[in-house]
Formats: sequence, structure tokens, C-alpha cells
Amino acid sequence: MIDKVDEFNSYRAKMNDKILSENNKVLKRIFNLDTNAFAEGALDKKTKELLGLVASTVLRCDDCVKYHLEASHKEGISREEVMETLSIGTLIGGTIVIPHLRRAFEYWEALEDNKQ
Repeated sequence: MIDKVDEFNSYRAKMNDKILSENNKVLKRIFNLDTNAFAEGALDKKTKELLGLVASTVLRCDDCVKYHLEASHKEGISREEVMETLSIGTLIGGTIVIPHLRRAFEYWEALEDNKQ
């Protein structure tokens, strides 16, 4: 059985390849802008990923939350830092965010399980 992390990454990669194969200049530029926005700059990657996680939580985008959780995990961000970031996103977003918070916790646990 494919785990949650592999399933998400496989689907994301497959669909990104399909989207980018359309050779649409606007979509390619948006994808490139997104990639470059989270690169090292005046803010370090860790800070940018945590900012992305807060924004994604508030906007209730589960795919985006998963993406930023995984990027945070790869950056070595601690569980405590992620949980504090999610708490800020939940505070700002309100109780409507709680179902997304549950899925975020579940995905973070899957990331931790894959590390072992």
C-alpha cells in the first residue's frame, strides 16, 4: 500500500508534468515564480516555508499545507516549530480551519514515520 506521502508526491508530480506539458507560458511563469519565491533570499528558506504554511492553513488549501509541511520537514524544521506555526494559522483562520489542522497533523506524522 502506498503511504500518504508517496501518494501525494506521485500525484503532484504526475499532474505538474501534465500541466507543464501544455506549454502554456502563463502557467509556466506562475510555477517558476512559485519556485523562485521560496528560494533562499532576504528571508531564509525555513522562514519562507513557515510563512507558506501559515498562509496555506488560513486559506484552507490541504495540498498547499502538505507541500509546505514536507518542505519544512526537509529543511529540518522541528515538530514544535511546525505546531506553533499551525497554531498561528488556526488562530488567524478561526475554527473553520480545524478540519485542515487535523489533516496537517496527520500528514506531519506520516512525514515523521517516513523518516524512521
